[in-house]
Amino acid sequence: MKKIEAVIREEKLEALKEKLESSGFIGMTVFKVKGRGNQGGIYLEWRAGNYKVDMLPKLMLMMVVKDEDVERVIDIISETCSTNSEGDGKIFISPIDDVVRIRTKEKGEKAL
Repeated sequence: MKKIEAVIREEKLEALKEKLESSGFIGMTVFKVKGRGNQGGIYLEWRAGNYKVDMLPKLMLMMVVKDEDVERVIDIISETCSTNSEGDGKIFISPIDDVVRIRTKEKGEKAL
């Protein structure tokens, strides 16, 4: 099993949820986060002048999937969330040793 953490633009969440669900991936957790990367932030104009916002609001989607589903989920996230501009986000993949469903104590892929 693998944990997929994707940092995405906020406005892409609804389309991504719909695409993942229609592809059979229902379970996910979403966090509001702020971050910066190569984009380095943005400059905004205000009545008092220009200022830089270097920690931009993003969302982090977290899911755990079977090993054989990882590439499919990566493709869905990449295709749905790309604007072909800096700031589209990143996808992180980590190994998961085990999962336990609290209600039934099922373990492993059965708990997904």
